[in-house]
Amino acid sequence: MLNGRTAIRIALLLATVTTIGCDRVTKHIAAATLAGAPGRSFLADTIRLEYVENTGGFLSLGADLPDPARTGVFTLGTGLALLFMIGAAIRLRLTGWRLLGLTLFVAGGASNWIDRALHGSVVDFINVGFGPLRTGIFNVADVAIMIGAAMLVVTELRRSRDGPDTTPVSEPAAR
Repeated sequence: MLNGRTAIRIALLLATVTTIGCDRVTKHIAAATLAGAPGRSFLADTIRLEYVENTGGFLSLGADLPDPARTGVFTLGTGLALLFMIGAAIRLRLTGWRLLGLTLFVAGGASNWIDRALHGSVVDFINVGFGPLRTGIFNVADVAIMIGAAMLVVTELRRSRDGPDTTPVSEPAAR
């Protein structure tokens, strides 16, 4: 029988592997089927699939930076930020929805970081919208990042509304 901590660790590992795995597989499929082909439209143009290699960050910000600056910001900087977030989660002893949100955020960031480290760009291929109101082009990792960020914001808003948690933090029992 699994204890609570072990079950949580397995669930977080599963969320991480699933996020990264789904992102890697969908990017591979996008590269194989969409690269060099015209974009495809579905559901009355609500969803568009179009292959793009994004050398910048969110909405291609920083794509025009010189290569060394882009590598520094988006590969080294992102890698350090992801490690910092993992360290902060451990140090702050995040639990529950906060920990799951951070896990999704870091898993999505890690998958995009893998692209940047290996290829210098990230494969994006999904665009949604209605008429002229459209999102930027994104990928599955970006969805995980946004869901994780939303979970963190919602849990922090609830914590600030409900007041600080006054439950004492005890040291783990010695084994």
